[in-house]
Amino acid sequence: MTGLTARRREAEGEPEGVLVLFHGRGADENDLFPLLDYLDPERRFLGVTPRGPLSLPPGGAHWYAVREIGYPDRDTFLQSYGLAAELVNTLGFPPERTVLGGFSQGAVMTYALGLGKGQPRPAAMVCFSGFIPTVEGFELDLSPPFPPMAIGHGTYDAVIGVEWSRHAHELLTEAGAEVLYRESPLPHTIDPRFLRELGPWIYERIRDRASSTSS
Repeated sequence: MTGLTARRREAEGEPEGVLVLFHGRGADENDLFPLLDYLDPERRFLGVTPRGPLSLPPGGAHWYAVREIGYPDRDTFLQSYGLAAELVNTLGFPPERTVLGGFSQGAVMTYALGLGKGQPRPAAMVCFSGFIPTVEGFELDLSPPFPPMAIGHGTYDAVIGVEWSRHAHELLTEAGAEVLYRESPLPHTIDPRFLRELGPWIYERIRDRASSTSS
């Protein structure tokens, strides 16, 4: 039984998979819930939006304490990472039918869960305005095969600079990952135009992953 609170959106019929979205700093499980209608407009998936386990200034829920951009606080990050992995692993769907996504701190958790050493590779990852974390006690696995990834970032982001996503794009592409990358002339937010592009992209990646697993 996971220790995280989460909101659920049921699929129209038998779910083809699960879509888990992690919110940003100071938000909660309701913040990204409307994005499920963009990313899964046909309601093929169970949608799950967890709440970060930490209550920190200036309010709301958090996934880790902010010390320095790019380098989450070790203890709070590892606590949330363990709880988030437990949640994903207890939803009842295999990795090839699991899509992970998030914004800001939630994108950091998505990178960690999808690329952490020893973690199963999901069917796809969607990361908005985040960075690949560097944390003592957490190890990345940048060996293929990778899940397909979508990365979006605003070029006017003053909270987490766009250079962090540019670095992730370069690092992952050089390692052999398939990356759909988009920059938008926006601050620290999500471009709705990119969201509309991602619905068909997610469906295709789930289909491709499922067919490759069954063949």
